Amino acid sequence: MQTNLLDIHARLQALLPVGELQTQRADLAFLDVPPSLLRATLLQLRDREGFTHLVLLTAVDWIEQEQFQLTYLVCNRSARLDLGLRVRIPREPASMESIHELWPTAATYQRELREMFGIDFPGSPRLDEDFILEGWTATPPYRRDFDTLKYAEETYAERPGRVTYDPAAHMQQQLYPGER
Repeated sequence: MQTNLLDIHARLQALLPVGELQTQRADLAFLDVPPSLLRATLLQLRDREGFTHLVLLTAVDWIEQEQFQLTYLVCNRSARLDLGLRVRIPREPASMESIHELWPTAATYQRELREMFGIDFPGSPRLDEDFILEGWTATPPYRRDFDTLKYAEETYAERPGRVTYDPAAHMQQQLYPGER
């Protein structure tokens, strides 16, 4: 008997108060999970449903809602299924339980999210070591309140003779010369 994401979701809902399944394709769906249930949901998926591979862990900054959304994408290779668990956490203080002991590769993702978004994962190994941005002290650059232009103007000297174009107008001219 072949397993599918609807069956897996039904089994999860019988055990845990998880959100509705949002299907993208027959082999890919997403599910909203409260932060307090993430570990239990991941353990159920890994140990009972065959989702043995953590594909990725990423974040989205929902600055207007003062939240981060963490997405944990796990894969059941034998059934060829992917399931994304979406967890919303407060932006300040941004902190989420570490899952590095469930999947050691999570430690690398967590280090990146700490450095690029400022999300803390207490207990995750090497979390406070520089990872990508050596010596960075400014607002984490993937936060939506990071001012890229201000940072560039303060950090890099203006180059003589440099010309700056409006990207939309420049590409219009490059792609369709002579049209206006």
